[in-house]
Amino acid sequence: MLGSFSYCNPTKLYFGEDALDNLSVELAKYGTRVVLAYGSGSIKKNGIYDSVMEILSKMGKEVAEIAGVMPNPTIHKLREGIQTAREHRADFILAVGGGSVVDYAKALSVSVHCEEDPWEKYYARFEEPSCEIVPVGVVLTMAGTGSEMNAGAVITYPEQKLKIGHVFADETVMPKFAILNPRYTMSLPTYQMAAGIYDIFNHICEQYFSGEDDNTSDYIGEGLMRSVIHSSRIAVRNPEDYEARSNIMWTATWALNTLTAKGKSTDWMVHMLGQSVGACSNATHGMTLSAVSLPYYKFIMPYGIKKFARFAANVWGVDAEGKTEEQAAEEGLAAMESWMKELGLAMNLSEVGVTPDMMEDIVNGTLIMEGGYKVLSKEDVRTVLNRAMAEDM
Repeated sequence: MLGSFSYCNPTKLYFGEDALDNLSVELAKYGTRVVLAYGSGSIKKNGIYDSVMEILSKMGKEVAEIAGVMPNPTIHKLREGIQTAREHRADFILAVGGGSVVDYAKALSVSVHCEEDPWEKYYARFEEPSCEIVPVGVVLTMAGTGSEMNAGAVITYPEQKLKIGHVFADETVMPKFAILNPRYTMSLPTYQMAAGIYDIFNHICEQYFSGEDDNTSDYIGEGLMRSVIHSSRIAVRNPEDYEARSNIMWTATWALNTLTAKGKSTDWMVHMLGQSVGACSNATHGMTLSAVSLPYYKFIMPYGIKKFARFAANVWGVDAEGKTEEQAAEEGLAAMESWMKELGLAMNLSEVGVTPDMMEDIVNGTLIMEGGYKVLSKEDVRTVLNRAMAEDM
């Protein structure tokens, strides 16, 4: 490993079927006034809401609720939450839901006491918090984003057609704890499960497809990718398989708690493309990633051919004997494409609701990252997106 780095991750995890038993232990460390953030109400149907509220009630917590956090949480919903949290004089924010709810809670945590507009400060100027940060805890109900163990928060500004993530440098933004019960993920529709699985896989890819040194982080990434592939095939056939769902949930956490990014550069262009698509189409995040991934990787493959050949061999089991690096790399991407179709992922932009008239906004809303094998120009972005619109890639 050639890079220098520091590593600190203060989030405490409780994993397993009895993980919620530890919620009271953690909540006892914080004040009485709790803001409970959740999504459209599925947690009320599956009983998680009642279980959490019972614990909060027994502990004497005063609870203000922020319901209806959407899959792509907006700046308007954030501003609504800020008002609620301020009126409640929140001591703590408890996010119960998937990655969007957790992202929202972290964005709220740095905004409650912020005197400036949070969009301008955190998402336009990318500044760090200069105010008190309200601590966050998580009860996770969907595996995918890894938001339960990092300091990232993605927020959408619909009118500006922008969806932007800010990974805060201050480790105090990270959740103080996260409750991970794989059973909580089993009520998800197959479409949402598959989207989450691809989000996990692509998080690892974003950190893997960069750098040329012999890096331990890449070996970890390869193992995590193989685990996702293996468990996803079981879960698609039998969504109730606890072992497969538990492996997927655990891999999701380790895919984006910054471990596999240490000592190297990272790419993140698939996410920049996918987030811009999501800002214009409001499509499911994992599906926007799957729709742009193969066109992007085929585009940059010549610039990182050795890593793509390694990916083919170490992740997909491609036998490179008698093949050029290019042939092996192409076979690896073909194997990846076959797996994606097996999961029922979106394979082009039209499948996630993108129409040609959206294209210019998507191009303009795509942030350019510089850590991958090729720094894209705006024309390169347009080329990749045009290829992603095609029915047959």
